[in-house]
Amino acid sequence: AAKKTQMAAASRAVPQINCDVKAGKIINPEFVVKCPAGCQDPKYHVYGTDVYASYSSVCGAAIHSGVLDNSGGKILVRKVAGQSGYKGSYANGVQSLSLPRWRESFVVSEGKPQKGVTYPSALTYSSTKSPAAKAGEPTKAYQKPPVPGTTAQPVTPLQLTGATATEVTLTSLPKPSPSTGSTTSSLRPQPVGHRSWELGQPDASCSCKSPKVLLLFPGFVPKEELSTQSLEPVSQGDPNCKVDLSFLIDGSSSIGKRRFRIQKQFLADVAQTLDIGPGGPLMGVVQYGDNPAAQFSLRTHMNSRDLKTAIDKITQRGGLSNAGRAISYVTKNFFSKANGNRGSAPNVAVVIVDGWPTDKVEEASRLARESGINIFFITVEGATENEKQYVTEPNFSNKAVCRTNGFYSLNVQSWFSLRKTVQPLLKRVCDTDRLACSKTCWNSADIGFVIDGSSSVGTGNFRTVLQFVANISKEFEISETDTRVGAVQYTYEQRLEFGFDDYHTKSDILNAIKRVGYWSGGTSTGAAINYALEQLFKKSKPNKRKLMILITDGRSYDDVRIPAMVAHHKGVTTYAIGVAWAAQDELEVIATHPASDHSFFVDEFDNLYKFVPKVIQNICTEFNSQPRN
Repeated sequence: AAKKTQMAAASRAVPQINCDVKAGKIINPEFVVKCPAGCQDPKYHVYGTDVYASYSSVCGAAIHSGVLDNSGGKILVRKVAGQSGYKGSYANGVQSLSLPRWRESFVVSEGKPQKGVTYPSALTYSSTKSPAAKAGEPTKAYQKPPVPGTTAQPVTPLQLTGATATEVTLTSLPKPSPSTGSTTSSLRPQPVGHRSWELGQPDASCSCKSPKVLLLFPGFVPKEELSTQSLEPVSQGDPNCKVDLSFLIDGSSSIGKRRFRIQKQFLADVAQTLDIGPGGPLMGVVQYGDNPAAQFSLRTHMNSRDLKTAIDKITQRGGLSNAGRAISYVTKNFFSKANGNRGSAPNVAVVIVDGWPTDKVEEASRLARESGINIFFITVEGATENEKQYVTEPNFSNKAVCRTNGFYSLNVQSWFSLRKTVQPLLKRVCDTDRLACSKTCWNSADIGFVIDGSSSVGTGNFRTVLQFVANISKEFEISETDTRVGAVQYTYEQRLEFGFDDYHTKSDILNAIKRVGYWSGGTSTGAAINYALEQLFKKSKPNKRKLMILITDGRSYDDVRIPAMVAHHKGVTTYAIGVAWAAQDELEVIATHPASDHSFFVDEFDNLYKFVPKVIQNICTEFNSQPRN
């Protein structure tokens, strides 16, 4: 019994690694490991974004991707194909580097083992040394096969075991000399724009008379890397269909094995048709029965070939057909940053139902839509007139989708006809301009603040106004493709503090607001509205809501009626916020109709903060009540 307990504990053991361990040193194609604290240090180099070159620090990449923070923890690592290029970026306190190409990649996700999958409790390393392993941890050393008396062969990634040479090899040309094949120690990729020279270290187990020295000059290409270049270049994906796509497939007992295979073939056809890649569509699959389970996430497979292989391995779960529960699962778990949600790509969930669900989908779908998920329903062999009495929720597909215009719903008469829906479905999924649910209150606006900097405001109150502007701004999802923020300050004159294209992160916007200096002068509100229309909103994107939020503490010296009408005709929704001596009748003229929803008055500056929730609520209520497709 004690022996069985020890064996069970060993099977649950999670190997620990150090911060400097690179993915390429570990042979296992998929594994769960535990990272220590402190791996955010820049000395642990990371190459790429979302998909990382295998020369990267495993734990450093996990922090960069957002799966871990600097306190460490468990992660799931999966090897994927090499990429033709890796783009560096700054994220979560880690600056990753760019790289032209590398032979192997990996992706990182949360360290939650998939049900039924066994992960290694001891890692296999590509060298006899495994300094990263925790003391006392058993490791398997990959042994390089001896090749006495044979011609050197192209070295594969698993053969890089610190081989040594008995001569000095100097390489200064992009094409290595034949002797380079035997000098493959500590090869390090060079980030774009960097120049560095690497010295190979002698193997302590070698009895050679002289150690190997390998100098990497700019432009050097290791031989084993050249051996992979004859392969087809790795696709970055179709940029015209950049969506984060989840398929919710019916694994209930009622569907049967034959129809389940047809459903899998449909997924394979979708994967074949789509050009999967980090620059195009990414696809994951959730299977539901009594309960949902992710088969693989968005970041698991980075090309169509690997995706098809994974689809083929899916086995049927059985149980009921609880699609509503599956939609809730996808909303809460699937489209997370840790699972590969890119933020800049629309979220799409395609639900396939055999007949009808055994639970209700309306409420779960509403919450999904409010989260920005575009739900498509494919109903196969729907209920006949005689069967409709058994349907848990009549018209379930219309209650689930963003629009009931037929764009989001497909009814398939027979499972044998399912393959015919591949092209119609993907045409809609890839038409990102019509994916109404991708646009939420938080990510779809150009917000221009028009700020009164007149003498009556005063320096202290002006800082209070800027805090009000910051409090509203930080409620929105800010990026180049989401909500953008700009600001104009005015007195008798006007000046652009920053435009919609100047800052694309929330922290940069908040810092820009802090830097706005108090001007002091008169109050020409009408001229300020005209200036904002010309300098801010003229550069607004066509698919963005245009929101002007004007804050003033007095009556304008010039006319506001005509500028307010021009703003309305140009599609700008104006919110007028008056403080202290502001004229309430003038606020109502400036504000978009109905004025009761768009104009606010507060008696003193210190109470401005109380109106932040009301302004946000009105902005979102208005957005949710308007058609978006």
